[in-house]
Amino acid sequence: MDEMATAIADPVRRHILTMLRDEPLSAGDIAQRFAISRPAISRHLRVLRESGLVRDEVVGRRRIYRLDPGPLAPLADWLAGLVGADRWERHLDALETEIYRTRRERRSSGPAEHRREHTA
Repeated sequence: MDEMATAIADPVRRHILTMLRDEPLSAGDIAQRFAISRPAISRHLRVLRESGLVRDEVVGRRRIYRLDPGPLAPLADWLAGLVGADRWERHLDALETEIYRTRRERRSSGPAEHRREHTA
C-alpha cells in the first residue's frame, strides 16, 4: 500500500492514471499531453508500472499503457475506513429527504404555480 500511495502522490502520475481510465494510450500519446520531457514521462510510467497501477503491451514499435485499478482496492478500503461510510450515508439520507420534500412541494403547488416560478 505504501508503494501505491507513493505512486499516486505525484500530480503528473495522477493525471496519467486519469487519462488511462478513459482509454489505453501509447507512451508518445501520453507525453504529448505534458510540458515535460519524454524521459520524465517514461520515469513516471515506470513508477506506475512497478506499483501495478498500469500494464503495458508492446504493439509493433509502440508501448501501449492501460490502467489496472485492481491494486487500488486495499488503499480505497483503507481510505473509506478513515472517512467512514456512516458519514456518507447520513449525507445521502439528507439529500434523499430534500429531494422528496421538493417534489412534494412542487406537487402541492400545482402545475400552474410551478410554471410561473420558472417563467418569472
